[in-house]
Amino acid sequence: MPVRNTFRRFFQLEAAGGLLLIAAAALALIINNSPLSWLYNGLLDVPVVAQIGALKIAKPLLLWINDGVMALFFLLIGLEVKREVLQGHLSHPSQIVLPGAAAIGGMVVPALIYWALNKDNPAALSGWAIPMATDIAFALGVLALLGKRVPVSLKLFLMTLAIIDDLGAIIVIALFYSAELSGLALGLAAMSIGALIVMNRLGVSRPAPYLLVGLVLWVCVLKSGVHATLAGVVLAFCIPLKTQRNAPSPLQQIEHGLHPWVAFAILPLFAFANAGVSLSGMSLESFTHHVPMGIALGLLLGKTLGVFGLTWLAIRTGMAALPTGANWGQVLGVSILCGIGFTMSLFVGSLAFVPGQSIFAGMDRMGILTGSILAALIGYGITAIASRKAVASAPAP
Repeated sequence: MPVRNTFRRFFQLEAAGGLLLIAAAALALIINNSPLSWLYNGLLDVPVVAQIGALKIAKPLLLWINDGVMALFFLLIGLEVKREVLQGHLSHPSQIVLPGAAAIGGMVVPALIYWALNKDNPAALSGWAIPMATDIAFALGVLALLGKRVPVSLKLFLMTLAIIDDLGAIIVIALFYSAELSGLALGLAAMSIGALIVMNRLGVSRPAPYLLVGLVLWVCVLKSGVHATLAGVVLAFCIPLKTQRNAPSPLQQIEHGLHPWVAFAILPLFAFANAGVSLSGMSLESFTHHVPMGIALGLLLGKTLGVFGLTWLAIRTGMAALPTGANWGQVLGVSILCGIGFTMSLFVGSLAFVPGQSIFAGMDRMGILTGSILAALIGYGITAIASRKAVASAPAP
């Protein structure tokens, strides 16, 4: 498939999926703040059990979504990262500099803002990574509303930045959000990874064997204490992009087959299950407490300062060039749109503040929703104004 068609398909899926994501989150908020709230919470608490012999996995539906279904989302992220590194925008150092610098700024500054507000509360400090990530589907969905007024180069900048951003979030989850580890489960997981590497080296080109061993890997990682979704990333890195004798690429086969499911089913399902914040009993403190305030300011202010600041620095020092056809106003708008943390922020929040165990579980979601919604509205407005100015100042044909 030509690279141009691949990007067009990617943007179409992400844009439509982002709009569906918004609708799912809105529906969850409405239902959980209506007389049907008992149905919403009861559904998420439904116990689901999978058992084969002595192996038993028993979790409420919410955790099956967060630990199980979301592993497919992380599998897709891993596939996209590997493809981009081997033959995409991340394969050329000159094309990594600008989004890479922006991504680093967009991760560090929000975390520092959150830390500054919560440094005196040890129980709250575990949420420092919540405002670090960008929701690529949501952000591209908002950007897609501007249509052709936004240059493709700016969309590619946002896409590449978000992919690097997600990779950073994956590393953070692996290093800082793992529970007590099981040596036996980790050993079995290592054996599964070894089997995947052997299949890769032997040139196995059919996707099914990789997915089968990947399922075993997921179970082992789930039981090990490392978050189970990371199994999806490891599996992705073991799936070959190129094959012998010009056989179809298993990586591209899985990526193309999985992408619509992630965009139109998995992420909206996750949003529906995690965005249903109950507004009952909410007070001013629910918004001004240092946890939600740190998250909201990290997403809205931290992302803007980090992404735009490092982008400006990279361009002014000659390390990179402004995206073709874009102006500084559009770059500022996209920098603000990076503050739409939503999916990944909700996911990290569920690890940092476990619902039912942490008093900050509801507060973190209020901060995520507030920061993400404001970033979406303000970012869209500034990008739209800057895009109109760009069109107006363009020379007549």
